[in-house]
Amino acid sequence: MSTHETTAVADAKEGENSTGAPRKALTKREIVSYGFGDFGNGFMFDLGQYYLLQFWTGEGIGAAIVTAIMAGTKIFDAFMDPIAAGWIDSRKVGKRGKFRPVMLNGAVALAIVTIITFTMPQFSLEGKIAWALIGYMLWGVAYAFTNNPYQSLASVITRNVEERAALATSRQAGSLGAQWITGFAFIPLLLWVGGGNSSDPFAWVVASLIMAAVGVGAFVVCYRGTKERVKVIREVGYQKNSLKDYAKVVFTNRPLGGLILMTLFTISAMNVYNSMMVFYAKYNLGNLLLASVINLIMIGSSIITILFIPKLVKRFNKKKVAIVGLLIGGGAAFLNGILPTSFWGFVVLVTISYAGLAVPNGVTWAFVADTMDFAEWNTGVRKETIVSAAFNFSRKIAQTLAVVVGGGVLALTGYAASKTVQSPETLDGIKAVMCWYPALALGLAAIALLFVYNLSDKKYNKIAADLDNGLWKGGRIADLIQTPAPGTGSNGKQ
Repeated sequence: MSTHETTAVADAKEGENSTGAPRKALTKREIVSYGFGDFGNGFMFDLGQYYLLQFWTGEGIGAAIVTAIMAGTKIFDAFMDPIAAGWIDSRKVGKRGKFRPVMLNGAVALAIVTIITFTMPQFSLEGKIAWALIGYMLWGVAYAFTNNPYQSLASVITRNVEERAALATSRQAGSLGAQWITGFAFIPLLLWVGGGNSSDPFAWVVASLIMAAVGVGAFVVCYRGTKERVKVIREVGYQKNSLKDYAKVVFTNRPLGGLILMTLFTISAMNVYNSMMVFYAKYNLGNLLLASVINLIMIGSSIITILFIPKLVKRFNKKKVAIVGLLIGGGAAFLNGILPTSFWGFVVLVTISYAGLAVPNGVTWAFVADTMDFAEWNTGVRKETIVSAAFNFSRKIAQTLAVVVGGGVLALTGYAASKTVQSPETLDGIKAVMCWYPALALGLAAIALLFVYNLSDKKYNKIAADLDNGLWKGGRIADLIQTPAPGTGSNGKQ
């Protein structure tokens, strides 16, 4: 056996450490620390998905223009995300790991851009539009250098199915925890800083600064409490990060395709709930602070629900658990649409729907790590960040879809931010978006997961065993390693 083969097989055995001892199980500290990463994300990038529509329309930018800004920047992201992913994948593994340092530095940049995005200089309308557009583009770049390495990190923490379910639950708990806090605390904080005026520009800056600071602190906890412990073979395709290589890894990955389709619908439904809740509370219910009350109940119940994910996955499997959650969430949204409107009836059904949606959104993170391993097994090349970038781009499209749906209905029904009372058409439109879109979206997500995603837990366990032994579907991964030309380093560079 060659030196490359010996190294490859030894490094690939995730079940053992370098001394041949059995693999150590993840500690609770590691699992909880990983979840703090998405807790931090929620205080920055997700914060914008919930409140930017309200902030920008309040600054005089029309709902249709806001929709165009968020949709147009995705063309930029389509080029930027693969570039960011290629750069991260080409990094060598250093003392602090491959992904953790990029994640932490990206989080600091994301915090700065978050504050900038919630700042609006007193420009002309054209100037405000340009400021919002450029800021949102930079926000997408910072997010790519934060969330892609964070997401890839899970795939090198463990390959154990149950431990990945625990990491996924921790991540979803962190995400929902941030949604919960920002959902019920951001508006009161805004009103407190603004002296009761939610339109005070300075109040938006201060409130976003506080949230961003919490976000960075959470990423520090994630950075310090996690470790990249899975040994993988990175010599294959190390220096190849062209669009052709990106396409090979992504478009030959059917499980990733199914996951992307599901995510387009689940994340857009979640963001419709989160972004439109402030409009529903302010105009349909007549009290902006009721958004905080509803979010407190809705998201709080979801946090409790996802704690059962590891046990449910162990008993049934990830795919079944996710589909049932989608059907429950979509069914509750459908009932909310056809039943007569009442405050507590709405709260109960939107809570059930959101809790049902939280289950597949939680399981998703385990799915993502599995598709990264599938990509390596399918192609022989390890490119976690490229897979993550493709998945995250679908989340950005989903977030934009939510703005298109919500902002489009506001524009079509004659919403005017300057009016304290909206027309009956606008009120009906807000209620319809809050009910009918999630019902449709979650139903379509269940269909995508059922018929397109084809990576069962049983099949994944076989793939994980192959990778642990240095194998891909075509043979030994070590056989794919090319000997560097004379005068070059191990990564093919001078």
